[in-house]
This record gives sequence, C-alpha cells and structure tokens, in this order.
Amino acid sequence: MQKIGALESLKMPSLAESRPVSNGFHLNKPDPNSSVVKIDVGGQLFQTTKQTLTLAGSKSLFSGVSSSDQYVPFIDRDPELFSILLSLLRTGHLPSKAKAFDLQDLIFEAQFYGIESFLVNSVSNPSHFEAFNIEKSLILPLTGRDSPSAISTTLLGSVHVAHGCKITSFDWSLQGKSTILTQFTAVDSLSAISPNIVAAGARDFSGLQIIDLDNGFVRETLNWENVTRSSSTVQAIGSNSEFLFTSFESGRRNSNSILVYDLQGSFRQVTEIGHNEIFGADLCSAIPATKLNWVSSHNLLMASGSHSGPSGVLGNIKFWDIRSGNIVWELKEKVDCFSDVAVSDSLSAIFKVGLNSGELFFADLRNIGAENSWVCLGDKRKVINGKKEGFGCKIESHGSQVFCSKGGDLELWSEVLIGASSKVEGRLEDRIFRKSLMGRAKDMGGNRITHLGFGGNKMFVTRKDQQFVEVWQSSVRGF
Repeated sequence: MQKIGALESLKMPSLAESRPVSNGFHLNKPDPNSSVVKIDVGGQLFQTTKQTLTLAGSKSLFSGVSSSDQYVPFIDRDPELFSILLSLLRTGHLPSKAKAFDLQDLIFEAQFYGIESFLVNSVSNPSHFEAFNIEKSLILPLTGRDSPSAISTTLLGSVHVAHGCKITSFDWSLQGKSTILTQFTAVDSLSAISPNIVAAGARDFSGLQIIDLDNGFVRETLNWENVTRSSSTVQAIGSNSEFLFTSFESGRRNSNSILVYDLQGSFRQVTEIGHNEIFGADLCSAIPATKLNWVSSHNLLMASGSHSGPSGVLGNIKFWDIRSGNIVWELKEKVDCFSDVAVSDSLSAIFKVGLNSGELFFADLRNIGAENSWVCLGDKRKVINGKKEGFGCKIESHGSQVFCSKGGDLELWSEVLIGASSKVEGRLEDRIFRKSLMGRAKDMGGNRITHLGFGGNKMFVTRKDQQFVEVWQSSVRGF
C-alpha cells in the first residue's frame, strides 16, 4: 500500500472532470491501460491493483472500481481505517497496527465496503484456536437472575445462551447483543441452525420450536405424535449440515423416539429412529437420549442417555445409521456409568467421564464393540465407592483435543503421537493421552462448570449460579 503525501505534486481535477457514479463515489480519470487503481479516501491517495479489489467480490463497494477503465473513485471515509481493510484484502489477515483500533469501528467500515466476511475470517477463524494457549479473557453478562441452562455456537463464533425463558445472542465479534423471550418456562436444549435461527426445546413444555432470533418469532413448532397421544417434550437436539436430530419423550415418560428433520426442506420429517416403549417394570428398556452427536467420519448419529433406578445409574450409548434406522454399535453402561460423553472425529474415539469414579475413559472407534472397549486414562486403581465423584462433570471434544471439567477446573487431554496405530493380534496398540490443566492460576476453581461450547477461535464456559458466560481465547490475540 502506498500513501502519496501532501508534498507530492498531484493534479487536482476540476468540477467538470468529476462525475458521480453509483455507491456515492466521485470519480477522476486514470490511465485506462494501467492495472493500478488510485483511490482517494478522505483526501488521502492510495494505490492498489484491480486484482486486489476484485478479491472483495461482486457485492462489495469495489466491484465497480475493479472493472472500470474510465474513472478513479473518491470515497468520503476515514483513510486510516481504509488502510487497515486494504491490507486485509491484500494479505488475508489484519496487520498488527489494527490492534490500535476499536473492533466495532472496523466492523462498521467493513460493512460499508461490503467486505465483512474478510474481517470475520481474519478475527474469528477457527484455525486460530490454540488449545494450549487459551485463557479466560472476557465476560459476557446476561440479563436477569437465571443462570445459563444451554448454549449453542456457530462455526465463526457467534453464541446463543438460554437462561430461564430467555435466549440471549452475541454476534461473531461479541460486540452485538440481543435478548428475546420464549414461550418456554425454561429452555433446556438449544442448537444453532444459523447465526439467527435456533432450535429450542424444554423438558416440561411440549414441542420443538424453530425460532427466528432477529425478528423474535417462532417459525415452526415440531411435535412427535406418540402412541399415548400425550405431549412430546424435547430431551436433546443435534444437527449436521443436512439434518436436524431431536430426542423426544412422551409426557407420560413411558416412550421416546429420535426424529430426523430435513434442514433444506422446511423442516420436513425425514425418518424416525430409536422408538422405545417401557415394558412393565423394566425402566431401562426406554432410556431417552439426552445427548446427540453426529459422527461425520462414520456417517452415524451417537445418542447417549442414562437413568437412575433401584440398581444404580444405568445408561447406553448407541450409534445409529439414520438411513437404515439400525443400531451399528451399542455400549451398555452398568458398572461406572457416564456423567457425560463426547465423540471426536479427529481422534476416532469416544470419551466418557465415569459418574462414580470421576475418571476419564476412551474407546477407539476402530475397536468399538469388542469386550472391554473402555480404556481408563486416569487412576485405574481407584476404588468406585459410590460417592459419584464424576457428578456434574462435562466433556466436549474440539479438533484433536478433549476438554473435561472437574468441578470448577478444566482439563485438556491430548494424544501423544508415538507412531502409526497398527493392529497386534487383532487389537489396536495402546494409545497414550496426557492431561494438562488449563488457564492461569486465577482462572482455576470457582463454581462448577455447567456447559462448554466452541465457536470461531474461542471457547465459551458457563458455571452454576452465575449470570454470565466466560470467553476463553488465545493469550496472544489475533486482534
């Protein structure tokens, strides 16, 4: 980028030479044979190429400039902010001097020029997430006295938070905030379909609602028509790029099912899987799924749920082929049932926190279904004493790491790469994982962590009895 200062001789055009065009530019004649474009922004002259401006896209303010051979524009905007955005177009990332500017000012300018997507990718790119270098950096306050009951994020970092009957949304920059009231007494399940559309449900209110957050209205209400003809409450929500998955339970709590909806076809029901009914006193014959995760590497839906009965806490983890409606794998949890479960495509494994032991276990997806699929990553000698050491622990995978909460602390588990996995006598060689504690000393402890979410280059954390969301990100910030 070149700035031509006041000492350099410039021929200023007369009013007769200036011609107005669309987008509010005043244009001055350049050399039609040159690929170099001169742009006067707020009285300061910049030079760039038509190729650079073409990168901004056909919907940007530069589209007419990059294709024009006749005029050079004058833009009545801030030249310092334009300098930052021009550098963004040239390199694909913000220059270091951008840190001296307020992010909201850059957002307004990027929106004016029609290149906000470039700014989003630079500031909130998921590839900039550094698991070993994140720490608590920001607090997002919520309105009212209710603590977060569910959170959902989008790929580029916007986050939606359910608290009581309200849903509060923060945009990708975390600068914009809006809150709407829902028809639910309390929202228990939340899944972002897009930055402004969410699927929401509750365990004490019938129906899955598709909510337009920008306009604050319910676009669709989806129900499960169960055989008891009672209400259908939502126990869990999941999704992939094509489908929305919802776990329903009848109002009488004696049957449940998982419905699959088409995200591309006005939420049309595609199929029903996992329809269960309770028979007699066998309560474990119909445990509803309370967590749904899509496993893209295997094209399977993982559904997990548990139930507390006379013989303790029992549960199951099922992997469904949604095309055939069949169970491909199933793990029945009896001895040390899970507090929470996560699946990692990158690590090709599922992880659980033992409810009784509080220890972390993993099962390799390439060896699942074999006897003793679970491998303990913690203290294998720990006695299960019935104290439920893992109660309330949460676990989520992101990239090639696994994040596990223990009370108010966070653990980061990563695989130690020793060599390529191979099979020995039909079994995989042992895989080694190592634990690290996350954050600075002042970030540790506090109220029990209730939810973990990931979006863009950030991690979002909520805690019991607190009316805000913690934002964790790299200590060496990209902006």
